[in-house]
Amino acid sequence: MRLHRVDLNEVDYGTAVTWMAGWAEERRAGTAPDRLFLLSHPPVITYGRRTPPGDLPEDLSAIPVVEVDRGGNATYHGPGQLVGYLVMDLREWGPVDVIRWLENGLIDALAGLGFTTERRDTPPGSPSLVGVWTPDGRKLVSIGMRIRGGVTTHGFALNIDPDLSVFDRFVACSLDDVAMTSLRRLADEQGLRMPTEAEIRDAITAELTAGAAAREQRSPAHEQRSPVGEQRSPARAQ
Repeated sequence: MRLHRVDLNEVDYGTAVTWMAGWAEERRAGTAPDRLFLLSHPPVITYGRRTPPGDLPEDLSAIPVVEVDRGGNATYHGPGQLVGYLVMDLREWGPVDVIRWLENGLIDALAGLGFTTERRDTPPGSPSLVGVWTPDGRKLVSIGMRIRGGVTTHGFALNIDPDLSVFDRFVACSLDDVAMTSLRRLADEQGLRMPTEAEIRDAITAELTAGAAAREQRSPAHEQRSPVGEQRSPARAQ
């Protein structure tokens, strides 16, 4: 699988949602490839349909609050954050597969930039711990996706250098005892060089592409193909 990257700048959240619906229709129709859209948003708090009302900010006038059709609970988007929207045909991927691929790809990308991070398993009965975390339990990347008609939308939000105080106004990801952090804060704490946003975009794209290619090589469908890509059995044609 080749993941085509599309670089955008700041895009209003409502506009991005409208565009994303069109991107997904293009993918389902086969008129566009798998794509990773990298962008940012003006300040907005978004939340999934299962978000408890108590998680939302008390003052709804300070920052726009928008219900969305993705998984996950409330989170913040704003300047200093890199948002990645994945519009992909899952083919033989399952929901868990794509989330693990995304988590591990982000972890590998951050490692290449000098940052040690990890994923966490969600204990039974606990709010979801999907995302990317520091070893001391702070959350760096939020992930929330939707799969419809075999195509993914939404994706991840990586805190590069946002205003982290916004996360104090609501319960992020239904985790009221978790602190959010950023690459800037980690770099300052650990004496690391702060990567540029261009370097971050490049690293994420490279690792997600490599991870998807490695998984495709291991898939049963790939094993049914000859070295030149011709299918050995008509029964496998789709």
